[in-house]
Amino acid sequence: MATATITTVRSGKLPWSIASLARSVPISIGLALFVIGVLLVLAAVGQWIWPVSPSAQHLLNVAAPPGSENWLGTDTLGRDVTARIVAGCQSAVIGPFIISASGLVLSSVLGIGAAYLGGAVDTITMRFVDFMLALPGLLIVIVIVSLGGGGYWMAILVLCLFNVQGDIRIVRGAALDQKSLPYIEAARVLGIPRWRIMFRHILPNVSAILVANLAIDFALALVALSGLAFLGLGSQPGAPEWGSMLSDNETILFSNPYGALAPAAAIVLLALSVNLVGDWIYDRYAGRGRFVR
Repeated sequence: MATATITTVRSGKLPWSIASLARSVPISIGLALFVIGVLLVLAAVGQWIWPVSPSAQHLLNVAAPPGSENWLGTDTLGRDVTARIVAGCQSAVIGPFIISASGLVLSSVLGIGAAYLGGAVDTITMRFVDFMLALPGLLIVIVIVSLGGGGYWMAILVLCLFNVQGDIRIVRGAALDQKSLPYIEAARVLGIPRWRIMFRHILPNVSAILVANLAIDFALALVALSGLAFLGLGSQPGAPEWGSMLSDNETILFSNPYGALAPAAAIVLLALSVNLVGDWIYDRYAGRGRFVR
């Protein structure tokens, strides 16, 4: 009976079958995946797809409307808006991914560890979470980044530190549900090490929640980095980042609105697409393998 239980738990891993995914993907999710795919390609090889310098200034062609050479027109310094959107894909993908991935790893280790080990580990972890949640996170991030001289990587580091506390609480709650199920007791009786129970049996059964958290954290990190760049804190002057483009081009809304609307639309599309895909994965796979018969 114990052996059958462990086999059932392992079946809780996400069944990433490409054929089954293709048959069940709704149109909205397909469009979201398409948007994510296009932006990932632009982030990887955009400089070859659109070989125009995003920093080249043409002061005689400032705030020009869209044309054959500049599909989205030019900005306040005559720089090609399309080239800057394409170049900004890299920072829009890498930074939020690092922040959300760090949240996933830390919440998995601390959340599952606190739930399964209990006692002092759980108490210390949750008091740390309560303390972090009581702080005005965004205000502290702005202060620390500004005192540190700003910059993209400084913003990423600070956001990594203030992004994980909510995820820890969510993962801990999901792990506590798993801890009370019979397969955990069966694993203990078999003498399976605690680390193996936590990360080979509990972790797969909370993986859908981790994916949903990853998507939400990515979108929040993208908005936070864009907001810091808008304030001039999360990017270097002149860097092709979507948030700083919003700030730089707000004065030319009536001459070339695409200078500000294009990066705003890119932020919304990427955040919305990632959230849609994350919610769909959670709805599709949440609960699989959680109940043992």
